[in-house]
Amino acid sequence: MNLPPLAIEPLSKAAFAPFGTVIERDGADIRMINEGTTTRFHALSDVDVAREGGTPTLSIFAGTPRPVPIAITMLERHPLGSQSFMPLSDEDWLVVVAPTNSDDSAPAFDALRCFSARGDQGVTYAPGVWHHPLLVLAPQDFLIADRAGPAGEPDAANLQEALADAPVAVITV
Repeated sequence: MNLPPLAIEPLSKAAFAPFGTVIERDGADIRMINEGTTTRFHALSDVDVAREGGTPTLSIFAGTPRPVPIAITMLERHPLGSQSFMPLSDEDWLVVVAPTNSDDSAPAFDALRCFSARGDQGVTYAPGVWHHPLLVLAPQDFLIADRAGPAGEPDAANLQEALADAPVAVITV
């Protein structure tokens, strides 16, 4: 692969804002609850899943690292709901996103962005945001808040994939 490596930016709320929300303790509305024994970091991210009868669901994804350099050959999006990823261990991981093209039919592969997330940071992709599937640097589990469709709705109703004929970028870590 003779593609230049994709620049890796630190994940921050400001840089990620066009794509969704960063889930982290920094800057959170902090509330003491349970008779002062628990600190609640309140309302870190909205979950938007109600379109067309969707309901929230929680899952655990078990991520496995990809071979390095990581070749970016596809992106996906979920037009009917947001999707949140929160790591369950303190391992850094990667987030790759792209804006949509001018007619909203595909990602702008020439405008990919790669963020390095700390193990205490999660993200919520806004509905319709093009993103790469989970990219971990070490085996790692994530808690996922996602949309479940009404009974009988195929999974494909909330999944669009854009596949490239060849790698459009590489990530070296």
